[in-house]
Amino acid sequence: MTLKPFFSALRFLTILPVPERWCGDEASFLKSPDWYPLVGLLIGLLMVVVDLFLCWLLPVSVASVLLLLAMVAISGALHLDGLADSADAFYSSRGREQMLEIMKDSCSGPMGVTAIVLILLLKLMLLIALPLTWRWQVVLLMPVAGRCVLPVTSSWLSYVRSTGTAAFTKSRFSWVRLGIALAVLLILPLVLLGWMAGALVTVVVCLCGWMLGGYSYRKIGGFTGDTLGATCELVELIPLFCVVILSHQGIMF
Repeated sequence: MTLKPFFSALRFLTILPVPERWCGDEASFLKSPDWYPLVGLLIGLLMVVVDLFLCWLLPVSVASVLLLLAMVAISGALHLDGLADSADAFYSSRGREQMLEIMKDSCSGPMGVTAIVLILLLKLMLLIALPLTWRWQVVLLMPVAGRCVLPVTSSWLSYVRSTGTAAFTKSRFSWVRLGIALAVLLILPLVLLGWMAGALVTVVVCLCGWMLGGYSYRKIGGFTGDTLGATCELVELIPLFCVVILSHQGIMF
């Protein structure tokens, strides 16, 4: 088994300096989504190390701001860009073709800017409210959940463009790809958070991924790279949201 698809996924989803020669050819890129859960896990582990250092050095509120900055930076704001483009398109009150054109525009409109501001503000407030007892587990789960939902969503929706960065999803339907992502989504939350909270996170992540995919289908008949990025960005919130709610209700301590 070659690791070229893994390095291709790592190069695509992060800003880490992965040499191009490690990534192989187009065939490796087409197989790279199989490795998205592992890339999410590596990002999560890196964010845990960063967060542990920041929380030792600084107050939690300041550490949370810098952690959020690190989370955005590690992906080169790739998914935030997709969120902004999707918000501009979906709330433009235009037809399908016009929405697809809006997504191609590199400039963000008022809805895109609003979406970015609100999602970052919500993540920051939830990180500050997150109990320290469960902090590293949730920080680890956030990028994993976001990257696992990408191959799941692209497995049951059609890619609506003829070309683009997400065109790899047209190459084949892979039960292996889908099974790996779903297995990670099921097992990791249970191991890190326990049965009740872990099951809740898994169910809500899958439900939100399904709802966001369904919304994209109603709007444009499938998905694009931008809608995948938006889905990743929003699903990242789910482990954070669930644990803060359970802690606030006195269910998790």
